[in-house]
Amino acid sequence: MSFRSPRCPLSPCARLHTQSHLPAGLRVYPSLIVLSVVFADPFMELAEGKKISCKKVLLFFLFSLIFSTCFFVSFHQFRTSEPDYYSYDLSVETASAGNTSTPLQGERRLTVLLWKWPFGQRFNFVNCSERYGTSDCHFTVNRRWSQKADAVIMHHRDVYRETQWLAQLPRLPSQRWIWFNLESPSHSPNLGAMDNLFNLTMSYRRDSDIFTPYGELRLLSQPQPLSIPPKTKLVAWIVSNWKADSHRVKYYEELKKHITVDVYGQYHWPLPRDKLLPTVSQYNFYLAFENSQHEDYITEKLWRNALSCGTVPVVLGPPRENYERFLPPDSFIHVDDFASAGDLAHYLQELSRDTERYQRYFQWRKWLKPVVGDGWALRVCKACHFLQTTEARYQVVPSLSKWFV
Repeated sequence: MSFRSPRCPLSPCARLHTQSHLPAGLRVYPSLIVLSVVFADPFMELAEGKKISCKKVLLFFLFSLIFSTCFFVSFHQFRTSEPDYYSYDLSVETASAGNTSTPLQGERRLTVLLWKWPFGQRFNFVNCSERYGTSDCHFTVNRRWSQKADAVIMHHRDVYRETQWLAQLPRLPSQRWIWFNLESPSHSPNLGAMDNLFNLTMSYRRDSDIFTPYGELRLLSQPQPLSIPPKTKLVAWIVSNWKADSHRVKYYEELKKHITVDVYGQYHWPLPRDKLLPTVSQYNFYLAFENSQHEDYITEKLWRNALSCGTVPVVLGPPRENYERFLPPDSFIHVDDFASAGDLAHYLQELSRDTERYQRYFQWRKWLKPVVGDGWALRVCKACHFLQTTEARYQVVPSLSKWFV
């Protein structure tokens, strides 16, 4: 019985049709069938005593060369079919990242992929176990780990334009994607595209899965004597992002009609970073005015520029009750406590002349110390610590935009 088809004699289509009835191990690839026909033809003519034309000889050698090349390429691919990232030298990357710790015996070290450097700012990873006492993580920015990492941290401002592409990326069922953002909703574009994309949140919001505030108060082991830097000036404000139509600038424009405010930053008096503390510490008050008003959005304007410099912050941001989740109620002055900017100015002038009343804003410092938020390296360590100490369970953030805004 012949397998040939009258419509395509000796053609690959006939052979493919018949191969479907053969066991998998006996099936032959069409390209090999074609080559076998080409090779067999000259030998059949020799066996029959016929002369072989030069054209057929050249054709024979040409197909021999092609066949040999295909065979060796296929063989090489078979030997190296494992994806290239499996041969990546982990020890080299780990050393270059500054993360050289090893997991505790019997524990598997988690791998955390940082999708992009936040705002393009590179930093050295650190040994998180030294801070938290738990097993360290293997941090990497190499996306060859995207299909093997236990978690992927994505900084919002660096990925918000890529959400459609991110949604199509293959990901492990057990892999957790972490949405990382320290900006307010007013400065976090395309939030709606983040819905149903991430498993965990990491931000300054207290109800984030991984809470990363701009600062905090730490309890001292024993009370400290009250120490207030000498005051020779009244009110200071450092502002780099000046927008005339913003709420904070409009409030300042009204306030300066009643009291002198020294303004530093872009378009104003220059202030090098290393001069910030000695300069601001001379002032009785500092305007810790946020660029937008949102829940828990209390930034370095308060923690570093005011509290760490030993001055009394005058805050403009979320409501007073929100600030009191982080600070003692008598540690700051809120603009909402006054009917107008003029009333606030009058209060500040009176307070600056009353030493006893002014010092009441520092009493909390006997037991508490303001600490500015961690840098990028320690923030990703918080993610590592969370992953190490929290039971893994499936969850998704269905409406990130609704929650964050």
